[in-house]
Amino acid sequence: MKYQKDALEKFPLQIDYVLNSYVRHNLNKEDYKNIVLCGLGGSGIAGRIVKSFFQKISSIPIEVISDYNLPNYVNDESLVILNSYSGNTEETLAMYMDALEKQSKLVVITTGGIIGDLANETNIQTYFAEKGFQPRMALGYSLTTLILIFSELFNLNLRNNLKSLVSNLKNTDNYLDKALEIFLNINKTVNKKFVIICDPPSIPIGTRFMQQIQENTKGEAFVHELPEANHNVIESYYSKLDSVFIFIDSKQEVRISNRFEFLIKLLKDNKQIIHEIDFGGYSLKEIYEIIYTLDWLSLLISDAKAVKSDEIGNINNLKSFLKNK
Repeated sequence: MKYQKDALEKFPLQIDYVLNSYVRHNLNKEDYKNIVLCGLGGSGIAGRIVKSFFQKISSIPIEVISDYNLPNYVNDESLVILNSYSGNTEETLAMYMDALEKQSKLVVITTGGIIGDLANETNIQTYFAEKGFQPRMALGYSLTTLILIFSELFNLNLRNNLKSLVSNLKNTDNYLDKALEIFLNINKTVNKKFVIICDPPSIPIGTRFMQQIQENTKGEAFVHELPEANHNVIESYYSKLDSVFIFIDSKQEVRISNRFEFLIKLLKDNKQIIHEIDFGGYSLKEIYEIIYTLDWLSLLISDAKAVKSDEIGNINNLKSFLKNK
């Protein structure tokens, strides 16, 4: 593996780092009417995963915002958690200032940068990650920090689950082998568009994989969510398409699983290349392990396409362009 192997191997070490450095926030969820998670790209996906995992037990709304502005409902009874790995993401900085104006309670996750300096000046609780990674390869920091923040808010003890999980994830070859098994099933189609079909609980996992395909492999990828996609996108499935289909079903709703069954048969009848991700149960262990496997898969695809997964020329050019505006 030519690029980013060393960074991805450190994913379990990132979780370890958070478990060893986390400091309690002592916040009470009863003090807030909503929780807003702010972040973009590699720093934003952790919020989507956490929202999906915790929203069924939360008595207050949890929202993820990837924008320059916060919704009008955000106020002094909102808990706003801002995640920017670099600390310099301009959209997140704008949301930070917006949250300050609205007198919300703020928490920051970062390595430093401008948002780290601002948070330090106003004594805002800040959780620091280690530097040296591209944001999409630093998910272990932000995701684990958010899980600990939320588990404390909801009086859950997930620390032991995470410790056990780290031990499994350190057996890197297991996940690389799983990724290779998927790769061998789709390796002749790596230049096709990736269509990732998910149910609502697994949509953040599918979104993460989509982002890794886009950034690491420089390929087109799209996510469709069931049941919604059965009311529109399914009408484009009448012939063989220039796509490879990845199915992720958390099996939390039998009626949605029935829809997966129908769709898989429909696409197989059209001679499509498909792969079903084995989702053993909707747990933290399963979520982390599937993400880790699919991250490895994205690097295998990058190598097969002979692209440099660690280069993000268009993103960097966009940042330079915006600096002059």
